[in-house]
Amino acid sequence: MPISDKISADLPIGRPWWFYIGPAFLVSVGYMDPGNWATSIEAGSRYGYALLWVITLSSAIAVLMQVLAAKLGISTGMDLAEAMRARFSRPVAGFLFLTAFLAMMATDLAEFLGVAIALKLLFGIPLTLAVLLTVFDVLLILYLERFGYRWVEMVIIAFVATIGLAYVIELFFARPDLPEVMKNLFLPNGRVFKDHLALFVAMGILGATVMPHNLFLHSAQVKTRVRGNPEKKRVILRWSIVDTVSALSAAWLVNAAILVMAAAVFHKNGLLVVDLDQAYLTLAPLLGKAAAVTFAIALLASGVSSSVTGTLAGQVVVEGFLNLRVKNVGLLRLFIRLLTMAPAVVAIAFSVRPLSLLVLSQVVLSMQLPFSVIPLVLFTSDRRLMNDLKNPPLIQLLAWTAAALIVGLNLFLLFLTLRGA
Repeated sequence: MPISDKISADLPIGRPWWFYIGPAFLVSVGYMDPGNWATSIEAGSRYGYALLWVITLSSAIAVLMQVLAAKLGISTGMDLAEAMRARFSRPVAGFLFLTAFLAMMATDLAEFLGVAIALKLLFGIPLTLAVLLTVFDVLLILYLERFGYRWVEMVIIAFVATIGLAYVIELFFARPDLPEVMKNLFLPNGRVFKDHLALFVAMGILGATVMPHNLFLHSAQVKTRVRGNPEKKRVILRWSIVDTVSALSAAWLVNAAILVMAAAVFHKNGLLVVDLDQAYLTLAPLLGKAAAVTFAIALLASGVSSSVTGTLAGQVVVEGFLNLRVKNVGLLRLFIRLLTMAPAVVAIAFSVRPLSLLVLSQVVLSMQLPFSVIPLVLFTSDRRLMNDLKNPPLIQLLAWTAAALIVGLNLFLLFLTLRGA
């Protein structure tokens, strides 16, 4: 049974509002994955609070794109993969499928590493073995689905709450400069336009914000909220917007907290930290063992939850593009997990540095991102497809501007990376 059919379908309009909360929280962990952690920690340790506004800007763009993904699923009954297969020729759809699946592999690469590093830090498990253990989160999904797909969403929300609570504790230990935090959270700092390296780090934050798998997954998650209520699409969309803004606001606060912690602890002490395990080892002598353990627990929650959603997104991509209806979903997920984790296992077995793998994953995502964002904006701006939920002129302007910014910065980031800048 496809993922969209597994999602709880008993959500009529008469139910309480909280029945509509969940899909966006499921995808929000993709905005708090280990790749984002590495970028925010480097930005904070290198530039203090100066790049906080970049996180705010990127989060606003993320909200817009995720709302468009939800709107596509609600209006058409198709997720993004299904829409691409239906609207494009077979060769074009096949190319888009290959790029999307490569993006799934790149996304999982960062998430595997987050789980593996957290297990190594907390329990001393060797990195290669820790990566292999991440396959068991597929079993977690299968077990929870026995009680209804809503349980998967609730567990992911619990993971998000764990990450948020951990960073409340971290900020208590770090004691940041609150006036500086508030000033830089919303006001652009001119330093990023003068320092090429600061611009590079800022583009890394922006480039890692809108991830392709989040767009595919969100458009699939919202579909069954319409089932049995096709005439109530606007009401469902309204609650989906509330869901998206709430979930991605939480992700924005977490990413901002990561950067603030790095600025208050590492930058303040003149330390440049660019590795996740280095951050853990550095926190212990500066703030104590409790702060370091809290960091590792939050990293584990981030890695496990984002790898779960990565596997679900992989299923959406495979089923949507190939028009599959697989009876044994467990075997499909296990196959996807083994296929996407293979690069991480091989690379770590050959002692490739985790940071290098994280950079590689961001480069691959940068290459694929235009092939997800541009079709999404095209589809949601097409009245023949969207009917009354077509993007109004202002949203079209904002969406195309955001798409151009995302694509342009990602391509420039890729160009600088290939040059070795």
